[in-house]
Amino acid sequence: MKNRLEELRKERGIKQEELAAELEVSRQTIGSLENGRYNPSILLAFKIARYFGMRIEEIFIYEEDAK
Repeated sequence: MKNRLEELRKERGIKQEELAAELEVSRQTIGSLENGRYNPSILLAFKIARYFGMRIEEIFIYEEDAK
């Protein structure tokens, strides 16, 4: 799954630490999300979407394997 988290955060001038504090997660979690090493729980995905005033699908992009 890809996401636009880093792009959205930087557009708004928000540091990883600030976003982590708002979402009540660690800065490492934000970094892992941005680097695609971690997929959020559905609850965290909703919190992120609400924080940015967007739908989950606008932030997280699910790509099925091409078969």
